[in-house]
Amino acid sequence: MDRRNFLKKAGVGVAASTVFGPVFAQTAPSIRWRLASSFPKSLDTIFGAADVLADRVSQLTDGKFQIRTFPAGEIVPGLQVLDAVQQGTVEIGHTASYYFVGKAQVLAYDAAVPFGLTARQQNAWMYYGGGLELFRPIFADFNVINFPGGNTGAQMGGWFRKEINSTADLKGIKMRIPGPGGVVMSRLGVVPQVLAGGDIYPALERGTIDATEWVGPYDDEKLGFYKIAKYYYYPGFWEPGPQLSFYVNLNEWKKLPKSYQQAFEVAAAEANLTMLAKYDKVNPEALQRLLKNGVRLRKFPNEILKAGQKAAFDWYEEEAAKDATYKKVYTAWRKFRDDEYKAFAVYELGYEQFAFPNVG
Repeated sequence: MDRRNFLKKAGVGVAASTVFGPVFAQTAPSIRWRLASSFPKSLDTIFGAADVLADRVSQLTDGKFQIRTFPAGEIVPGLQVLDAVQQGTVEIGHTASYYFVGKAQVLAYDAAVPFGLTARQQNAWMYYGGGLELFRPIFADFNVINFPGGNTGAQMGGWFRKEINSTADLKGIKMRIPGPGGVVMSRLGVVPQVLAGGDIYPALERGTIDATEWVGPYDDEKLGFYKIAKYYYYPGFWEPGPQLSFYVNLNEWKKLPKSYQQAFEVAAAEANLTMLAKYDKVNPEALQRLLKNGVRLRKFPNEILKAGQKAAFDWYEEEAAKDATYKKVYTAWRKFRDDEYKAFAVYELGYEQFAFPNVG
């Protein structure tokens, strides 16, 4: 499939060259927006997706549509981005939707849920499997229109001060883990804590928390968790392919010229795809550096994975039984997930199980 058709299916209209030509430059309005991120600037790959969006929008509109990006805390705290966009404090937010499950549990499926979709599968669901169509009305209730805005790929299981050999070892551990992952881990005995990225290291250093998950080797190394907690676990079964999102204030979106909307959608799609590509380059290098620094890499025992999977799907069914909107999204997502898993087990897993362990 060529890029034009992909972007069209993604809800992205590719503007013709005549639209962005000299006449456009003379007649198009100058627009200045602000973007509030949930992430610190030091996390250059996650925060950087906002800069990719802003730079591309400017290029596609001959500098007429400018977006200024702000890291967490400069305008609003990282966990208040949805409120800021909804209320019009800023025009755009860049965040992870599972941060806001306190407003609606269903929002997690716009990001990641335990034992859910990989990055590739999440993109397939959002762009082609009906995900965007399901979420647009939900976000409209928050005065927001949403766009996929990046993915980290499968995350790590986090940093622990002590070794974890069974579900019993999880009992009472205070762990920074938000959203659905926190719910599932709480059912395994963990005491979840919700902290923005910049607050995690001090909490771990002071002993306010005993463990933390964040993203993966590259970002975790930057935040320095390995200096305090040496046991590094995988896989992060609660985030197999977490999607970030751009939130746009719906009132402001409707005011944009159509050509600006198209420029924004093209730029968002580019930011969504390039974030994962960068992570796939930098994470392997960072993992090697961490291991050289004495990090002890551990896989979660199957006992924990099985218990986590059961807890997750028990919880999903409970939520679906009491919330019609959740049930609608969950039912569609579950069918898509099961179909994807069956196919990937053939053509992806079959290759990876043979080839990956034999490297080196």
